[in-house]
Amino acid sequence: MKKVLVVALSAILAVSMFTACGSKKSETANGTVNEDKLIMGTNAEFPPYEYYGDDGEVTGIDVEIAQAIADKLDLKLQVEDMNFDSIITAVQSGKADVGIAGMTVTEDRLKNVNFTDSYATGVQVVIVKEGSDITTVDDLFADGANHSIGVQSGTTGDIYCTDDIEGKKLGTVERFNKGADAVQALIAGKIDCVVIDNQPAKEFVAANEGLKILDTEYVTEDYAIAIKKGNDKLTEKINGALKELKDEGKVQEILDKYINAE
Repeated sequence: MKKVLVVALSAILAVSMFTACGSKKSETANGTVNEDKLIMGTNAEFPPYEYYGDDGEVTGIDVEIAQAIADKLDLKLQVEDMNFDSIITAVQSGKADVGIAGMTVTEDRLKNVNFTDSYATGVQVVIVKEGSDITTVDDLFADGANHSIGVQSGTTGDIYCTDDIEGKKLGTVERFNKGADAVQALIAGKIDCVVIDNQPAKEFVAANEGLKILDTEYVTEDYAIAIKKGNDKLTEKINGALKELKDEGKVQEILDKYINAE
């Protein structure tokens, strides 16, 4: 009987110690999973916000902003490349502290994660072939329209087109894991256009002859950083760091480095 009691008490103590350790891990000074790291979940298929540089490392606007934030918080930045539609899940599960990937704040995303203050403004545009019968964004919404639109899965381009086009039976939405795959499908004549952020759109058009961006914009949106719901500590810390970086002109300096003012 005494032996059974000792074993039971040992088990309870072990569980208590495990729980305490687990709690401590999630209660670091900055609210990060690890005491000395800021783990960034991203999708390196979105130049100039995130892409692989010549050295084989992920670089771009978001990486440099994340590095500047990590420096402010005295943390080492760790970048994890993944599919775009896996980023929020990674943040929710603690595999990533933050999701930074040219991500727009939407009502659906706010149900699953918190967002920081905005750090940049993005514009969704439409890429078409030269000579396309799609000459303005309005052509996608015209009575009787029936276009095939390529998007990167899980992006706001996907969300908007699903609601605006597919939901209203004005065409079909073809989803791709990478924006580059959608562009290649356009070149091959498999789809009629691609809806994507303006900056990578410029990169794709410059690299592929016979494509152009429509003059009219699809939508303008703000980019922010996704953080696990309820992690107010990290949200507050990053918002504080962002404010300092904006006030110092560092955020604008990074944006100017990658985006040429027109």
